[in-house]
Amino acid sequence: MAETTAGAEGLRSLPALLHHNATRFANSPAYREKEFGIWQSWTWAETEAEIEALALGLMKLGLAEGDFVAIIGRNRPYLYWAMVAVQMAGAVPVPLYQDAVAEEMAYVLGHCGARFVIAGDQEQVDKVIEVQDQLHQFEHMVYLDPRGLRKYDHSRLHPYSDVQAQGRAARDELMPEMTRRRDALDYDDTCIMLYTSGTTGRPKGVVLSNRNIIESARSSAEFDHLGRGEEVLAYLPMAWVGDFIFSVGQGYWAGFCINCPESPDTMLTDLREIGPSYFFAPPRIFETLLTTVMIRMEDAGRLKKRMFDYFMAHARKVGPAILDGKPVSGWDRFKYRIGSLLVYGPLKNTMGFSKIRVGYTAGEAIGPEIFDFYRSLGINLKQLYGQTEATVFITVQPDGEVRADTVGVPAPGVELRIDESGEVFYRSPGAFVEYYKNPESTADTKDPEGWVATGDAGFIEEDTGHLRIIDRAKDVGKMADGAMFAPKYVENKLKFYPNILEAVVFGAGRDRCCAFINIDLSAVGSWAERNNIAYASYQELAGHPKVLDMIQGHVEEVNRSIAEDPMLSACQVHRFLVLHKELDADDGELTRTRKVRRKIIGEKFADLVEALYDGSDSVYTETEVTYEDGRKGKIRATLEIRDAATVSLQRRPMAAE
Repeated sequence: MAETTAGAEGLRSLPALLHHNATRFANSPAYREKEFGIWQSWTWAETEAEIEALALGLMKLGLAEGDFVAIIGRNRPYLYWAMVAVQMAGAVPVPLYQDAVAEEMAYVLGHCGARFVIAGDQEQVDKVIEVQDQLHQFEHMVYLDPRGLRKYDHSRLHPYSDVQAQGRAARDELMPEMTRRRDALDYDDTCIMLYTSGTTGRPKGVVLSNRNIIESARSSAEFDHLGRGEEVLAYLPMAWVGDFIFSVGQGYWAGFCINCPESPDTMLTDLREIGPSYFFAPPRIFETLLTTVMIRMEDAGRLKKRMFDYFMAHARKVGPAILDGKPVSGWDRFKYRIGSLLVYGPLKNTMGFSKIRVGYTAGEAIGPEIFDFYRSLGINLKQLYGQTEATVFITVQPDGEVRADTVGVPAPGVELRIDESGEVFYRSPGAFVEYYKNPESTADTKDPEGWVATGDAGFIEEDTGHLRIIDRAKDVGKMADGAMFAPKYVENKLKFYPNILEAVVFGAGRDRCCAFINIDLSAVGSWAERNNIAYASYQELAGHPKVLDMIQGHVEEVNRSIAEDPMLSACQVHRFLVLHKELDADDGELTRTRKVRRKIIGEKFADLVEALYDGSDSVYTETEVTYEDGRKGKIRATLEIRDAATVSLQRRPMAAE
């Protein structure tokens, strides 16, 4: 591969980029964190000093080159520093999902053979202690928040601040060795290992090199003209590749400030205070924000509600065109400016989006109605398509070419091709090195020429070069009559409605589509209060006849929309039921990134699926659930099954038929 800009400048690792920023932007803010209601700040020079002290302290504890270090906790500067400190000492950071249960952590810790763990607080320490007997390589755990840990056995437990203090005390002794390790880091050395979400099986350790991280960060920062003036809120799971690129890779390349919220509960408040200029969120976040807005508007006065509806209708008509610089009449522009004063501006300010210059969503397809809602407000929200194995970026949407039905054009340096089955393949500087200890899966996913299989089905538009993703390749199938079956397409349309939190559609090999629905407790609960509907639990509300009527209306409206697409009109939902429980990652039904584990759900609720297809009007079921304290229990319910009206249309045959 040709020498790159980053390589030519000698910035061949994150510690090298850190030193570059600490030298050139010494007094510029690098990190902020809100603690006890007050924003704390660290400059790039202070950040380098903190990271060096931790790296030296870890070396004093015995951290060796090539070791794996697990990092578990919420988004805090100290834990971001830990990832770079581990690299500085020649080891490999492995961030874990903080909401993972102990058994899930045990698999990852054992698979990578982590000798060290850096944990955020007592909760994470307890989970590691619970499974430490299974971890033969585990030696030391460093903890950040000391609350609740004073009486623990500290033979293998070390306060974060003490490790840094030991590092500073041993600076003269260990600095030459640390400098050697840091300077020895090269472009093709491992930067980080991130585990996949495990949608279909055990998570896999994705090895990403310095080249992968820095080249992806450089090209994407240049694509969106990111600079030192950006403000970013770091709130997504640290174990997710998107957070690592946006909050570390791009932050270190461009030199902008990374802001950490006080807690997950205060994230939306902190988002408003920071007012980020560059923002990333998976569709779920945008769906939640939209649900919150709609709930508030339902509770608003009649005049305010009418004004909101009037100006939002105008925004949907002309907002995206104004954002893209396309021709719009003077009168429509004037009305849009009035709407900005009265509705769009206050709404963006409430959500914390007043200063956003570039916004991205990825991880799953976002419903087109949700996507268009944000762009109609003048928010430059774009989709990107990527995955952990690509170091995020496969396609991006250039300004002026943003559409809800495509994921854009190949990202800088990325090549695309579609194989005969319709699966998307890519080749890029961000393509992962390997799956750790899994050569078979590596060979199945990445061929000797560097082409990586995405597992997604799609096609490239001949006239625009834009990529359209249909669904997961393993999920796209045919119905009994040969019509295309694409469940995610239908599920995204259903989730546009604030009352629907999650949907799972079935239909492969069958004569019709049916669906499970999860209601959104906050949205439906608010609706129930306005309509004087009493309920004592999620299960009771989910089974209320008026709730079922409302969900049926949403399903039938989606059916009318789906019927307008001749290729996918067979995917209309004929029958549905509202589940008696929320799908939960702790119960194995969702991944930690909240992706549906379709196969597991189909097997776990096989009795419900069968009832949808055998004509039953109701079905009794018992389901095992996991409570917050880890205990298991069972919930029992009799669920009503509803028929939904569908639209008969002539379907366009698939190309293969």
